[in-house]
Amino acid sequence: MKKRALLIAAALAIVGSTTACSVESGSGEKADTQVASKADAALKEVEGKVFSKGPNGETPVTSKAVELTDEEIAQVKAKKATAALVMHYAGNDWANAQIAGLKAEFARLGIEVIAVTDANFNPGQQVSNIETVLAKNPDIVVSIPTDPVATAGAYRKVAESGAKLVFMDNVPKGLKAGVDYESIVSADNFGNGVVSAHLLAKSLAGKGEIGVIYHSADFFVTRQRYEGFTKVIEEEYPDIKIVKKQGIAGPDFAGDAQKVADAMISQNPKLAAIWAVWDVPAEGVMAAARSAGRTDLKIATEDLGTNVAIALAQDQLVVGLGAQQPYQQGVAEARIGAGALIGKKAPSYVALNALPVSHENVLKAWKQVYNSEPPADLKKAMKK
Repeated sequence: MKKRALLIAAALAIVGSTTACSVESGSGEKADTQVASKADAALKEVEGKVFSKGPNGETPVTSKAVELTDEEIAQVKAKKATAALVMHYAGNDWANAQIAGLKAEFARLGIEVIAVTDANFNPGQQVSNIETVLAKNPDIVVSIPTDPVATAGAYRKVAESGAKLVFMDNVPKGLKAGVDYESIVSADNFGNGVVSAHLLAKSLAGKGEIGVIYHSADFFVTRQRYEGFTKVIEEEYPDIKIVKKQGIAGPDFAGDAQKVADAMISQNPKLAAIWAVWDVPAEGVMAAARSAGRTDLKIATEDLGTNVAIALAQDQLVVGLGAQQPYQQGVAEARIGAGALIGKKAPSYVALNALPVSHENVLKAWKQVYNSEPPADLKKAMKK
């Protein structure tokens, strides 16, 4: 917590010093330049750093700590092990990238993936999926819980089965690292909220009314994003006013967000921007903006999904986002599970830093996030 406070304080000091300059500038154009400069300086300050703690306050460790030696890889391959991937939701680019990273690394390590399941954000369905997977007797289970309470009993059964359990982003209530599971691997979701706040503030020249659409479920990573975003806006950009905060529960996150955004736009005629908790809700916000004829609305979000990436490339509606590195998260998760098979202990919490994405770097960011070339539609959409 102390480290995170110091990092935020450093960024705040940069913001504060440049804010004073903007007040004295005496011109709107100069003020806009000063806001852009302070946002850029703050983003530079947090580059490569991790703000988030783990769900239980764990100190983050980088993914380098879970790399395997050639000798360890040979030991893993000799196990001829199997793995199962139990997803909370598999209908977006983030999940697909996680799965791709996991499958690629497991293949490199000689581990067969025997199941991939999708709960569509339904805890009951995920419990059923876990039971189905356990019947296949996997050596490793990599999963992200839909609900930390409702799924806890099912995950305890995984631990009791002897399978090596690795979590993405969230951990069920009551399970202990090093006892019931190996590790949690996550993006720096607080940091993602921080960078999206600075990018939105830059696009607004540091002033205006905005709405916030958050995830209303008890989900650690989405709560971290919301806290990171609102903390920066409320503490560092006093002329940006959050006039409405509204949660969505899903499972139709795009549709729910569109309804919320429709109401925000109609009830707040001066609304300049909306932040959405990840890319799928942001797609709903884009639909609402287009329906209302508000092509001037600015949208910030998290996660580099295809549709928001195209909007960034076109320089339309979406002005910036904080991206995770899901492919590399998947690689780290696979390595942790593989290492556990040969008795290698992993840190309890592994985190990858946030990646700021704007119009200028969206194509480069895509390569970093997904470990692949940008799709043709995205390249074609890029506005020069």
